[in-house]
Amino acid sequence: MRVSRFPLFTSKETPADAEIISHQLMLRAGLIEKLGAGLYTWQPLGLRVMRRVEQVVREEMDAIGALEMLMPAVQPAELWHESGRWSVYGPELLRLTDRHERDFCIGPTHEEVITDYLRRELRSYRQLPLSYYQIQTKFRDEIRPRFGVMRAREFVMKDAYSFHLDEASLQATYEAMRNAYERIFARLGLRFRAVGADSGAIGGSVSEEFMVLADSGEDEIASCNHCRYAANTETASSRPAPGPATKPQPAEQHTTPGARSVEAQCQALGLRPDQVVKSVVVMADGEPAVLFIAGDDELNDVKAARALEADELRMAEPAEAEQATGAPVGFIGPVDLPPGLTVRVDHRAADLGNFSSGAGRSDHHWINLNWERDTPRPPVADLRMVKAGESCPACDEGQLEIHRGIEVGHIFQLGTKYSEAMEATVLDEQGTPQPLIMGCYGIGVSRVVAAAIEQNHDDKGIVWPAPLAPFEVALISIGADRDPAVAEAAERTYAALGEAGWSVLWDDRGARPGVKFADMELIGIPHRVVIGARRLEAGTVEYRPRDAERSEDLPLDQLSAALAERIGSPSASSAG
Repeated sequence: MRVSRFPLFTSKETPADAEIISHQLMLRAGLIEKLGAGLYTWQPLGLRVMRRVEQVVREEMDAIGALEMLMPAVQPAELWHESGRWSVYGPELLRLTDRHERDFCIGPTHEEVITDYLRRELRSYRQLPLSYYQIQTKFRDEIRPRFGVMRAREFVMKDAYSFHLDEASLQATYEAMRNAYERIFARLGLRFRAVGADSGAIGGSVSEEFMVLADSGEDEIASCNHCRYAANTETASSRPAPGPATKPQPAEQHTTPGARSVEAQCQALGLRPDQVVKSVVVMADGEPAVLFIAGDDELNDVKAARALEADELRMAEPAEAEQATGAPVGFIGPVDLPPGLTVRVDHRAADLGNFSSGAGRSDHHWINLNWERDTPRPPVADLRMVKAGESCPACDEGQLEIHRGIEVGHIFQLGTKYSEAMEATVLDEQGTPQPLIMGCYGIGVSRVVAAAIEQNHDDKGIVWPAPLAPFEVALISIGADRDPAVAEAAERTYAALGEAGWSVLWDDRGARPGVKFADMELIGIPHRVVIGARRLEAGTVEYRPRDAERSEDLPLDQLSAALAERIGSPSASSAG
């Protein structure tokens, strides 16, 4: 492709509203153009990259027998009422009404649609298992779209769904999908981890996220430095170290004026935070609950919601907390809580002895409390965020490390959540209707592009992994508008590389060399070939990989073979 026919809308200026490097570079390199909040036009250069992602995804989905289809983006509200999600999905669901006053939504996901499709088509267990996938534009009305396509309202996603008669079949397909995902992200040249995760609004019992490792990632990942254990910190656990053996001391109340925080409590009583059991009052599906965790721990909202079997969880307002417990925030403790109040204690806090906690009245705290002696131990649950350096829960030797990551894929074992709600059944061997068992598997195709940039860039611009690059070779001609020999050599080289199968972007503009070099480095093409008068006289061209500091001379008349020797064969998938 010639730049004269493939305009590069690059910019030296960084847009003021672009907070992270992928957003900045995608705008500066002319991959995307902002239309509105969370809405982006994919320009030809960016679309070429996204198509590279789509191609790898299609190849791996096809390889495991998944069938590609395309479902409507606009979905009737009736299906969402059937599944029960119309009222619970929240404001991210963009709802609309047609001219006949019928309710619809723009699909953020397609569990309802695919379930409706299969309940119409399937009759016998002999048709199972089945897997379908699509690559389609989705819409989620993010309250605060940001970070470019990383958290846009409109995005491109691959979603796949599998259908089974039994759990063993679901597990086999789930493993095949998991392996396919690992191949996809490895083929795209990304550093990633598969981690255990929470299923969120989609539901299901088992789920895993695929995280591209990047310092700018919104998610935290806990992984073992010895074994394969890895999980999002929303769900990660650790093997707690046994607490120090302590001889029970007499419990005492102390006056602690204004000591509402753990820090103030420790200062007033001469304690460490790990000697404190602090209270957190939450509203779980509108009902108050008190959670106790160690003073140096942080409450994990996802774990807390799971422990309380709550769909919605939020921190209680101070007035709500005091009404529920009879004590002001900062002085709530486990002793003499009102009967009937839901209470849970984290496993680490449950192991503490001689601990300090609120005394149930303003400006007072207990010291030397002990479970069972001074107050009943509430039901124990995992409520805390894990920390780096804690022992791995899956092996005896490892310790947890905390990394940041960008979620690019998520796989779920849905079970019968949707099939039972929507009465999607199939006849088994005995002719008895059985609800379909489902799996769900998503990849954020447009998000992969941004995640790759977060992981692969330098101060000059994007450094694409070769499988993602919009072109393989940047051909730059210097002075072709003034020197016919250079112009003729560039034309001949461009044609020869194309015939050999290389995907080439030829900068045939009459711009200054510095402008051409800067643009090609900004857009991140992996390999650069420069043709100029001085080297042409010697029968050579200048070659430099995008991530190299130095260039070398290659023979012009054997250029394709020399490139193949250094970087491998041309990628037929990127030719153009």
